[in-house]
Amino acid sequence: KFHLNDQDGGKAQMRANIDAWWPHVQACVEAIVMNASGCGVTVKEYGHILRDEPEWATKAEHISSLTKDLSELLPELVPVLQGKVSPEPKLAFHPPCTLQHGQQLKGGVERHLGDLGFDIQVSRSEAHLCCGSAGTYSVLNPGIAHTLRDRKLGHLGELQAGTIVSANIGCITHLQSGTDTPVRHWVEVLDAALQPARP
Repeated sequence: KFHLNDQDGGKAQMRANIDAWWPHVQACVEAIVMNASGCGVTVKEYGHILRDEPEWATKAEHISSLTKDLSELLPELVPVLQGKVSPEPKLAFHPPCTLQHGQQLKGGVERHLGDLGFDIQVSRSEAHLCCGSAGTYSVLNPGIAHTLRDRKLGHLGELQAGTIVSANIGCITHLQSGTDTPVRHWVEVLDAALQPARP
């Protein structure tokens, strides 16, 4: 039986992931790209979490060193995509805790999407605070989680944007449960804005 706080179960999953990725790593993979910041922040910690396991420590550290959040690719992608994007009208961005605090990646999504012509803004109040999702927190503490969600949506609503974007599936699902405004991953919005290639 799996328990949400079962550290051994969590480490077993980490080892299984390393085993699954390792053949690709040996074939000269340049990066392991995560499109969910909650996953990325954890994989970046594999080396630390498994540091006392001789059989796994070196592999885990290497996996962590290869791991990148999808937003870390934007500096390379922006010059390639410039002029090929029809940006959607105003976007409100919720930077997940796992992105801005856990991975210390603050401001990149907004800056680089802005370079592509998107009008993307973070809330003027409490943009640094959690939306209430926080992994299993919203399941185990729904009352507080919904209070945080509604407070976050109130601040995002002040931006009067047609779409809310974020970078973590937990945040996206949690925020969407409290609003009729579409909540999407920023890369979905970017993909939809890409102009079809000319024949």
